[in-house]
Amino acid sequence: QVQLVESGGGLVQAGGSLRLSCAASGRTFSSYAMGWFRQAPGKEREFVATISWSGGSTYYADSAKGRFTISRDNAKNTVYLQMNSLKPDDTAVYYCAAANTVFIRTVARRYDYWGQGTQVTVSS
Repeated sequence: QVQLVESGGGLVQAGGSLRLSCAASGRTFSSYAMGWFRQAPGKEREFVATISWSGGSTYYADSAKGRFTISRDNAKNTVYLQMNSLKPDDTAVYYCAAANTVFIRTVARRYDYWGQGTQVTVSS
Protein backbone atom coordinates (compact mmCIF):
# COMPACT_ATOMS: atom_id res chain seq x y z
CA GLN A 1 0.00 0.00 0.00
CA VAL A 2 1.20 3.50 -0.86
CA GLN A 3 -0.24 6.70 0.56
CA LEU A 4 0.20 9.90 -1.41
CA VAL A 5 -0.26 13.45 -0.17
CA GLU A 6 -0.03 16.42 -2.53
CA SER A 7 0.79 19.97 -1.52
CA GLY A 8 1.82 23.26 -3.08
CA GLY A 9 -1.32 24.22 -4.92
CA GLY A 10 -2.81 27.68 -4.72
CA LEU A 11 -3.83 30.81 -6.57
CA VAL A 12 -1.35 32.37 -8.98
CA GLN A 13 -1.52 34.94 -11.75
CA ALA A 14 -1.03 33.97 -15.37
CA GLY A 15 2.66 33.74 -16.14
CA GLY A 16 3.52 32.74 -12.60
CA SER A 17 4.96 29.53 -11.19
CA LEU A 18 4.07 26.88 -8.66
CA ARG A 19 5.82 23.77 -7.45
CA LEU A 20 3.66 20.85 -6.44
CA SER A 21 4.97 18.17 -4.13
CA CYS A 22 3.72 14.66 -3.53
CA ALA A 23 4.94 12.86 -0.43
CA ALA A 24 4.68 9.08 -0.45
CA SER A 25 4.63 6.65 2.41
CA GLY A 26 4.16 2.94 2.67
CA ARG A 27 5.78 0.51 0.30
CA THR A 28 9.09 1.14 -1.45
CA PHE A 29 8.67 4.45 -3.24
CA SER A 30 11.65 4.00 -5.51
CA SER A 31 10.11 0.96 -7.21
CA TYR A 32 7.12 2.95 -8.47
CA ALA A 33 6.70 5.06 -11.55
CA MET A 34 4.99 8.32 -10.65
CA GLY A 35 2.66 10.60 -12.52
CA TRP A 36 0.75 13.83 -12.32
CA PHE A 37 -2.76 14.19 -13.67
CA ARG A 38 -5.25 17.02 -13.52
CA GLN A 39 -8.99 17.48 -13.71
CA ALA A 40 -10.75 20.73 -14.49
CA PRO A 41 -14.43 21.29 -13.68
CA GLY A 42 -16.66 19.47 -16.14
CA LYS A 43 -13.73 17.72 -17.81
CA GLU A 44 -12.19 14.29 -17.61
CA ARG A 45 -8.97 13.65 -15.73
CA GLU A 46 -6.02 14.14 -18.05
CA PHE A 47 -2.39 13.11 -18.02
CA VAL A 48 0.21 15.80 -17.32
CA ALA A 49 3.60 14.16 -16.73
CA THR A 50 5.23 10.92 -15.65
CA ILE A 51 8.63 9.83 -14.37
CA SER A 52 10.22 6.39 -14.11
CA TRP A 53 11.36 4.83 -10.86
CA SER A 54 14.92 6.06 -11.28
CA GLY A 55 14.03 9.45 -12.67
CA GLY A 56 15.86 8.58 -15.86
CA SER A 57 12.80 8.72 -18.07
CA THR A 58 10.12 11.38 -18.21
CA TYR A 59 7.24 12.13 -20.53
CA TYR A 60 4.89 15.10 -20.78
CA ALA A 61 1.56 15.94 -22.26
CA ASP A 62 1.83 18.42 -25.11
CA SER A 63 0.18 21.02 -22.91
CA ALA A 64 2.98 20.66 -20.35
CA LYS A 65 6.03 20.40 -22.58
CA GLY A 66 8.44 23.28 -22.17
CA ARG A 67 6.62 24.67 -19.14
CA PHE A 68 6.38 21.86 -16.57
CA THR A 69 9.13 19.69 -15.13
CA ILE A 70 8.59 16.47 -13.20
CA SER A 71 11.29 15.23 -10.86
CA ARG A 72 11.68 12.94 -7.89
CA ASP A 73 13.84 12.52 -4.83
CA ASN A 74 13.76 8.87 -3.80
CA ALA A 75 15.65 9.63 -0.60
CA LYS A 76 12.76 11.89 0.45
CA ASN A 77 10.00 9.74 -1.06
CA THR A 78 8.77 12.79 -2.92
CA VAL A 79 7.88 13.66 -6.49
CA TYR A 80 7.61 17.22 -7.72
CA LEU A 81 5.95 19.11 -10.53
CA GLN A 82 7.49 22.48 -11.28
CA MET A 83 5.02 24.54 -13.27
CA ASN A 84 6.16 27.73 -15.01
CA SER A 85 4.44 30.17 -17.35
CA LEU A 86 1.08 29.13 -15.98
CA LYS A 87 -2.06 29.84 -17.97
CA PRO A 88 -5.72 30.06 -16.93
CA ASP A 89 -6.26 26.78 -18.82
CA ASP A 90 -3.98 25.09 -16.27
CA THR A 91 -6.61 25.64 -13.58
CA ALA A 92 -7.55 22.23 -12.20
CA VAL A 93 -7.21 19.84 -9.32
CA TYR A 94 -3.82 18.17 -9.68
CA TYR A 95 -3.41 14.56 -8.61
CA CYS A 96 -0.30 12.56 -7.90
CA ALA A 97 -0.37 8.86 -8.74
CA ALA A 98 1.89 5.82 -8.31
CA ALA A 99 2.16 2.83 -10.63
CA ASN A 100 3.70 -0.45 -9.53
CA THR A 101 6.08 -0.60 -12.48
CA VAL A 102 9.52 0.66 -13.39
CA PHE A 103 8.22 2.05 -16.69
CA ILE A 104 6.56 5.38 -17.30
CA ARG A 105 2.80 5.37 -17.70
CA THR A 106 0.49 7.92 -19.33
CA VAL A 107 -2.88 6.24 -18.79
CA ALA A 108 -4.75 6.80 -15.55
CA ARG A 109 -6.07 3.25 -15.26
CA ARG A 110 -2.47 1.95 -15.19
CA TYR A 111 -1.88 3.69 -11.86
CA ASP A 112 -2.48 1.87 -8.61
CA TYR A 113 -2.55 4.62 -6.00
CA TRP A 114 -3.81 8.19 -6.00
CA GLY A 115 -3.54 11.21 -3.77
CA GLN A 116 -6.44 13.40 -2.77
CA GLY A 117 -5.48 16.24 -5.10
CA THR A 118 -4.44 19.86 -4.72
CA GLN A 119 -6.20 22.82 -6.32
CA VAL A 120 -4.32 25.05 -8.74
CA THR A 121 -6.06 28.21 -9.86
CA VAL A 122 -4.51 30.54 -12.42
CA SER A 123 -6.08 33.96 -12.77
CA SER A 124 -5.91 36.01 -15.97
